[in-house]
Amino acid sequence: MFGLMFYARMSGSWPCRRPSGLRSPPHRTERSPSMSSHSHWLPPADRELQVMELKTSGWLEVEERDAIFKELHFETFNQAFGFMSRVALQAEKMNHHPEWFNVYNKVQITLTTHDCGGLSKRDIRMAKFIDKIAASM
Repeated sequence: MFGLMFYARMSGSWPCRRPSGLRSPPHRTERSPSMSSHSHWLPPADRELQVMELKTSGWLEVEERDAIFKELHFETFNQAFGFMSRVALQAEKMNHHPEWFNVYNKVQITLTTHDCGGLSKRDIRMAKFIDKIAASM
């Protein structure tokens, strides 16, 4: 499995927009079938609009990294863990997993797409799902 992941990352084909300042891996002409789609790209104009919208619901841009962050507080640990379980089920469906940290009733979430080194449409969809679930609890 590691070999496949390494090949996909080194293939020179990124599934989404590469942020400026990040170097691309050495370019190769062969492409992995799973990486040939650019459906997760987030064009700069869309990115600005989407991030502005998410900021109104408490998401923050992470400094020195192309990622977004949110901290949520719940009444109890059970409520926080229930929230995380619901997000985990969606993350499995999307095959897109958040970076997160939980202590008692607090959940901190960072979203980024590691395969492309920054934000993608998948992060935006996941953030909106997280907001929807958090509002329902």
